Amino acid sequence: MNHTPIAFIAPADYVHTAAWVHALSLAMPEQSIVALSEMDTESRQRCTVAILANPDPADLQRLPQLRWVHSVWAGVEKLVADLGETSLPIVRLVDPQLARTMAEAVLAYTLYLHRDMPAYARQQAQRQWQAQEYVRAESRTVSVLGLGALGSAAARQLSDAGFRVCGWSQSLNQIPGIESFTGQSGLSAMLQKTDILVCLLPLTPQTRGLLGAEAFSLLRDRAALINFSRGAIVNDADLKAALDSGRLRHAVLDVFEVEPLPSTEWHWGHPSVTVLPHCSAPTARESASAIVANNIRRYMEDGIIPVGVNFSRGY
Repeated sequence: MNHTPIAFIAPADYVHTAAWVHALSLAMPEQSIVALSEMDTESRQRCTVAILANPDPADLQRLPQLRWVHSVWAGVEKLVADLGETSLPIVRLVDPQLARTMAEAVLAYTLYLHRDMPAYARQQAQRQWQAQEYVRAESRTVSVLGLGALGSAAARQLSDAGFRVCGWSQSLNQIPGIESFTGQSGLSAMLQKTDILVCLLPLTPQTRGLLGAEAFSLLRDRAALINFSRGAIVNDADLKAALDSGRLRHAVLDVFEVEPLPSTEWHWGHPSVTVLPHCSAPTARESASAIVANNIRRYMEDGIIPVGVNFSRGY
């Protein structure tokens, strides 16, 4: 075993610390994985690598020899914001299993909207027996905002299900069978084709508030929104106005600016909103631990830190 300890750092109230330490220890038995709270002074002095689950930034200051950190989450915007200006390399999780899980959720809730499940739920509440008019998948355009690992997997799954699929990304990403767009003009052109909009963008200064009144006005009449990325990408007041007016027929929201979503927020009771508890693509500890272990193992062998977060992009 390598006796230079690797710290696992999470908030003090995080309930899964022990489970992560166990999974990581199984994935790299040659390393000593220790929760920061259980490390003695000597271990903290020798620690050069840490594994993070959105910790208190002050905890990192307890490791004076820290050279780089590995997040167990794919989204790192909170970690980047919390750490502020830092030269510390941050490596985020890139897990193919996460992409498959997200693609599954995107397809499930696209079908939920496509087959008018919210309408049937309302009809059941009113004891109303009425079939909605069927629309073929080939007649609906589903657009995916963000064609990274998660978005690309979701776009392919939607295409395989028979939908017309478009995708937009900051830099053009050509995927067979997917109509790709980039740039502001490309975004506008794509939105005008869209019946169901799926947001999988990272939260950056450029994407914050991207989906607001202007974007909603460009969508096809009675379009729907699925937001599985970050709450702050959507202008909440503009979303409510679009739903209230009927400009949007429904929104499936898995992410919010404040989480857990306070019980007083309007989303809970709105008839055109489906609220999910940030569950669309949970990290799988087993596969994530294997990926983290491989990255750390290579570093221990060659001393090269894995490719990390681009701070100018925010991810």
